Amino acid sequence: MAVNAMRPPAAAPAPAPASAGPATERPVPHWARTVARLIPLIGLPVCLWRLPIGFGFQMGMDLPSSPQPLWLTVPYVFTLSLLSEAFALLCSGLVRGWGEVVPDAVPVFGGRRIAPSVVIVPAAAAGLALTWLTVDWVLGVFGVAGFSFVGYTNGWWRALAVTVSGLFVLWGPLLLALTCSYHRRRCRPARTS
Repeated sequence: MAVNAMRPPAAAPAPAPASAGPATERPVPHWARTVARLIPLIGLPVCLWRLPIGFGFQMGMDLPSSPQPLWLTVPYVFTLSLLSEAFALLCSGLVRGWGEVVPDAVPVFGGRRIAPSVVIVPAAAAGLALTWLTVDWVLGVFGVAGFSFVGYTNGWWRALAVTVSGLFVLWGPLLLALTCSYHRRRCRPARTS
């Protein structure tokens, strides 16, 4: 009995996490939510890879040195990286309620339903453009059809570059998969069992 008296009281169960905005009209598949969370993470390594290049470090690339002014390269690389991550984060709109209805906080348009084509057309176009990067990457890495990858000073730099860029080029096919899921959810009639 003395042993039980020394135990701390049992902790209360953790509250359920708050919803990230309004729910979608129809349930989102688990795989789609997971992919939407992964897209910003697969874009992050290439964003970090770019940063030293902005400061003039070649990252092992066997290219002639062409020094550019830092006032030009640093803002360019930072802006490119920030825009890449911002667009990657926008992909989560394909699995969230704010991708179906404009949030109430938006003046004039708040609360209005978004036509599926307004989301599907740009998402599909971006997915196809990014998928072209995947094709270009595969052709370049494997030297197919006269395509070539930039040279590197050693195999370790090349392996790192291929890994980092290989993650980034997954964005296109993953975005197309999310877009198909969004289209299926928003444009096809619900199944009744």
